[in-house]
Amino acid sequence: MVSNRLNKVHKQITKKKGKSPNLHENSRDTQRLQRAAGRDDKINRLGKVREKQNRTYLLRIKSFQQFTTEHSSTLSIPEIQAMIEDYLGRDDEELAKLKADRRPGRPPMTRQTLLEQNQVVEQGEYASGFWVPDLEDEANLRKLKEWNGQWANLATLKFARISKEGFKRDSSFPPKGMS
Repeated sequence: MVSNRLNKVHKQITKKKGKSPNLHENSRDTQRLQRAAGRDDKINRLGKVREKQNRTYLLRIKSFQQFTTEHSSTLSIPEIQAMIEDYLGRDDEELAKLKADRRPGRPPMTRQTLLEQNQVVEQGEYASGFWVPDLEDEANLRKLKEWNGQWANLATLKFARISKEGFKRDSSFPPKGMS
C-alpha cells in the first residue's frame, strides 16, 4: 500500500521532471522517494505492532460483549467475577487436550507453553485487578452492546478493575499498569 505522503513526494517529482522521470541512482529526488518510503514502512510497522498489542484487549472486550448479550440489567460484582472466571478458563480444554496428546517424557509443545504462560499472566492480573468494561453502569452496558469492535471506539466506554477478592476500582482506557 502506498501512503499519502509517498504519493505527494512522487507527485511533486513527476510535476518537476515530467511524466516518466529518469532519476539517477543517488539523485536528490531518489533520496526523497527513499526517505518517504522509509517513513511509510516505519508507520506501517509500528501500526502492526500496536495492533498486535491491542488484540488481546479487543478479544477480551468482545468476549465480555458476548457474555452480556443475554443481560439487560446491570451486573453485580459476583456475576462479573463469574464471567471473568469463565473467560480465564476459555483455554482449559485445549490445554488438557495438548497435555493428554503428549507422550510421556517429551517436552511440552510450544502452543501448550504459550497457553500456560498466558494463564499465569491472566491469573496474576485477576488477583490484583482484572481490566474489564464497567458492567455495573447501565449506560456503559448499553454502549458495550452497541460497540462495533473498533479500538478507537473503546474510548467512550468506562472500565474497571475487578479483583479476585471482589474489590472494584475505576480504570482508564487504554490500560496502563494498574490504572
